[in-house]
Amino acid sequence: MIEQEAPGTGGSPTTDPGHTPEPASAQHRDAAHWAKAVSRLNVSNVPAGAVNLNVTGKRLAGPIQGFGKMWQKTYRVRLPREVVSPQELIATWKDRFPEFWPAGNRFYTPLTGISPGEVALLKLKAGGMKLSTGVMVLYADDESFTLMTPQGHMLAGWITFSATEHDGETAAQAQVLVRAADPIFELGLVLGGHRQEDRFWQHTLQALAASFGLEVEVETKVTCVDKRRQWSRWTNIWHSTAIRSPGYMLAAPWRALTSLRHRRAKAA
Repeated sequence: MIEQEAPGTGGSPTTDPGHTPEPASAQHRDAAHWAKAVSRLNVSNVPAGAVNLNVTGKRLAGPIQGFGKMWQKTYRVRLPREVVSPQELIATWKDRFPEFWPAGNRFYTPLTGISPGEVALLKLKAGGMKLSTGVMVLYADDESFTLMTPQGHMLAGWITFSATEHDGETAAQAQVLVRAADPIFELGLVLGGHRQEDRFWQHTLQALAASFGLEVEVETKVTCVDKRRQWSRWTNIWHSTAIRSPGYMLAAPWRALTSLRHRRAKAA
C-alpha cells in the first residue's frame, strides 16, 4: 500500500539536512551513540569482494548538498509484540542487515558491525548499472540506527531504521530523507528509480518480518518535502558513481595487465 502526498511549496526540514540529523529525543540520548565528526571518510579494512571506490576521501552529503527534489519516504511493518520486542528486532536487523537486501545488492558489514562512525562499502544495482559506493553509520542504539551517504552516492541524505512499541505491536520502519545527488540520478528517479527504491525497502522489511516467521504488508508513505531542484549543485556530477563505477569496470583489464607486468618484473 502506497500513500503519496502532494508536493509542498518547498522549504527545509526543521533539522538542517547539511548537518547531523537529530531525532526529537536526541538530547536525551547518550552522545556515545553518535558518530564523531569527520571531514572525509576512510575505509581501513576492505572486505573480500568489496571495492573501495567512491568512498575513501569523500565527504558526507546530506539533503542540502543534493541536487534533486527532496523526498521523505517511510516504509513500515507491524509485528506482534509477543513475537519480537523493538530491542530484539533492532538487534536482529543490525546483525543480519545484508541478508534482508534484494538479490544483486551487497552491504559489506564493517568488522565491528553497525556501530557509530563505521563505514560500510556497498555494491548496488540501479537500473542496468552496477554501482560501488558506501555509507557511514551516523547513529546507533538499541532501538534505531541511521546511515548517511557520501558524495557520489545516488542519493544525498540519510536513512533511519527504527522499532517502537504501540498498541501491543512492534512497528519496524525505514525512513529516508534524501535528494538525488546529481542530474543523472535525478533523471533516473523520474524514469523509474522511485519505484525501484520503494521495492528495495519493501522487500527489505518483508524479509525482516519473514525472519520471525511472519508475512506482512508494508505501509509506504511518500512525501515531496521540497519540489525544487538545486541547480547550483549540478557540479555534484563530478563525484557521481554513475560515471566513476562504469569507468572503473571498463579499466579492469588494464589494471589486471598492469598488475601482471609488475609481478613479472619483480620475479625477473
